[in-house]
This record gives sequence, structure tokens and C-alpha cells, in this order.
Amino acid sequence: MKSSFRRLAAIAALALSATAPAHAAVVFSDNFDANAMGLNFVPAGWSVSAGTVDIIGPGFFDLMPGSGKYIDLDGSTGQAGVLSKTFTGLANGLYQVTFDLAGNHRSGNDTVVVGFGGSSQTVNLGINQGWTTLSMLATVTNGTLTLSFDDLGGDNMGALLDRVSVSAVPEPGTPAMLLAGLAVLGGVLRRRRSD
Repeated sequence: MKSSFRRLAAIAALALSATAPAHAAVVFSDNFDANAMGLNFVPAGWSVSAGTVDIIGPGFFDLMPGSGKYIDLDGSTGQAGVLSKTFTGLANGLYQVTFDLAGNHRSGNDTVVVGFGGSSQTVNLGINQGWTTLSMLATVTNGTLTLSFDDLGGDNMGALLDRVSVSAVPEPGTPAMLLAGLAVLGGVLRRRRSD
């Protein structure tokens, strides 16, 4: 009987170690450091419509020193672009986007509309606001998810964007269901031994 419980405990420990880190699985991450800097540039893997964005950073219009490269969401054409990325082939379920936004650090306040799946969030930023980490959730039902950042400016001085990450959110009940199943299995083993 002790060996059955030891075996069950070993199985439980193994199963929990496989599921315990209920951390989200990252499906995409971009800090824009792999891109060349420039005015009216499109970051690799992204799309820009309805205007332009700039990739700026160390030694090139660096408004947030020490941050590496990042995006000015209102490029240098007087028309802010919509920066977007579409993910396909995703498993259905809940996803989270996390990103950093900052004020333009030059003139006036900024308003950015962030779209993620079927929802949107409007973010208002003060001129000198530092990096602020924000997040949103979206549910995928057809394997496709679009993320977009739309600066409502148009003065060549947009909000700043960095450290974008999209993750699949694990179902919260999985470890609990596993433990409940193991408890039932333990009860069955105990009952068998007593019969």
C-alpha cells in the first residue's frame, strides 16, 4: 500500500511540475531592437496603414535614453500610421497582449487606440509620461487575432511604443482538475487495498 501511495505521489509531483507554472505561453514578442532605425520605417513583421511610424532609439531621436529601439507612432509625414500585426494559426482560447506606451516627450498629449481581437482600449498619455505597461485580453475562436496601435495625432510627434508581447493564457482550472483526479485515483487505490 505504501508503494502505491509513493507511486501516486511521484505521479502527482511529475504532473504538477508539468502544469504548475501556469504562466502564459508567449506566442510573439518584439522590443524592436532588431530593426534598423529610420523615419517612416515599418518594423519587421508588422504592417503600417493610413500613415507612417518611425523607429527611433540610441543616437537617433532618442527620447527615452536607455530603452533601446522603440516606435514613434506618429511618423514624419504629418499623418500617424496604424501599426498592426495579424496572428494566424492560433489555438482557440484566451490571449493577452502586454505593451509599454510613453508620452511623446516633445509637445502636447497623446491618445492611442489599441485594438486586440474584437476589443479596443483608448489610452491617454501626458507629454512627459514615462513607460507605462498595459495589457488587454482577447478570445480567439477562429485561429486569427489582430493587434493594432492607432495614434490619433498627426503632428509628427506620437506616443512611444516598446516591448510588445502576446501570450496564450492557460486555463486556470487545469492544475486543480489534475489534483482532483489524482485524489480520486488515490481513493480508488485505497479502497482496492482495503477490499
